[in-house]
Amino acid sequence: MDEVPNPWLSWDYVERNSEEVIRQLTIHTTLTLQAIAIALLIAIPLAVLAHRVPRLAGSILGTSAVLYTIPSFALFALLAPFTGIGRTTVLIGLVVYALLVLVRNIVVGLQGVDPDVVDAARGLGYTPTRLLVSVELPNALPAILAGLRIATVSTVALVTVGVVVGYGGLGQLMFRGFQSDYRAQIATSALLCLLLALVLDLLLVLAGRLAMPWTRRRAA
Repeated sequence: MDEVPNPWLSWDYVERNSEEVIRQLTIHTTLTLQAIAIALLIAIPLAVLAHRVPRLAGSILGTSAVLYTIPSFALFALLAPFTGIGRTTVLIGLVVYALLVLVRNIVVGLQGVDPDVVDAARGLGYTPTRLLVSVELPNALPAILAGLRIATVSTVALVTVGVVVGYGGLGQLMFRGFQSDYRAQIATSALLCLLLALVLDLLLVLAGRLAMPWTRRRAA
C-alpha cells in the first residue's frame, strides 16, 4: 500500500485553505503592529524619564529586563486568569517583551545626542518639551529605528506563542500542523512568519530613510 504524500511545500494546501491562511496572517500582522505601537507609546516617556532622571534609569531598565526574562509560555499562562483567553492576553505579553528593546535603544539614542547641540538649543531658549521633540528625538532616530526593527521582528516570532492561550495567528496553523503531522501546514505558516518579518523590517528601513534624509546624503 502506497504511503500518502506528505510534502513540506504544497500550493494545493494554500489554495484549499486560503481563507483560513489569510485570516490567521491578518491576525498575526495586526497583533504585531498593535503591540509595537503600544510598546513605543509606553517606551518613549519611560526612556525620556530615565534619561532626564539618571537615578531612575537603573530601576526602569532593570524592571523591563526582569519582565523580558520571563518565558513567554509562562507569561501568557500567568496573564490568562486575569485577562482571559484570547487577544488581550497575547497583546499584553507582546508589549511587555517589546518594552526592554525599545526603552534601552531610545535611552542610548538620547544619550548619544551631541551635548553641544543640546546646549546650543537651550541657549536659544528651547523649553524641555521643544528640546526633546525638535532636537533630541530627531538625533536619536537611528538608535530608535534600530530598536524598532529588532522589536518588530522578535514580536512576529513571539505572536506564534500566543497559541498557548488560543490566539497565536499563524501559530495556530503551525500547532495544528504539528498535531496532525501535516508538513505543508507547518511549512506554510513558518514561511509566512518569515516573510512577514522581512516585509515589516524593509518597511521600517524605508520609513527610516524618509524620516532621516541626512543619512542618505552622508552615504552619497
